[in-house]
Amino acid sequence: MSTVTTWGLVVETTMGTGERKHTEAHVVAHVTGSRTEALAELERRARNHVPVHPLSPKRRRLLRAGDGFLLVVDGAWQSFVTRFTMAELLEDSAASPAPEPVAGAPAPAPAAPAAPPGEPAEQRVEAESAVGLDEDGVPVRPAWLGRADLT
Repeated sequence: MSTVTTWGLVVETTMGTGERKHTEAHVVAHVTGSRTEALAELERRARNHVPVHPLSPKRRRLLRAGDGFLLVVDGAWQSFVTRFTMAELLEDSAASPAPEPVAGAPAPAPAAPAAPPGEPAEQRVEAESAVGLDEDGVPVRPAWLGRADLT
């Protein structure tokens, strides 16, 4: 029996300027599939990423670093870095619990959501909001926001 790996795509980016400059990290998506599929999605995101800082970029460099990428953007006075990494998801305290099996009943096959157009069906990308959910459990940032296949 083969297991399917879920990869977390993490973006760490420089925020603020001067003495208030700091790094923030967010899990921006999960990719269920192979390491190669997850790395391809991570690269796509790195190439399309537009950082908040600097406001007037002078130079942009994307570098591969092992199983990740570094985006270095030089501004007029400072450089800003965004690091894109992927890691195998081992535990998620907010994941939906698996339903309890009923004695004597066959286990239902998990339903996979439909893949967006132009994306392989076996690769499932779950966008996660960096902001989270409101009090009713509704995503604060809609899942369709930022999808390239909707433009």
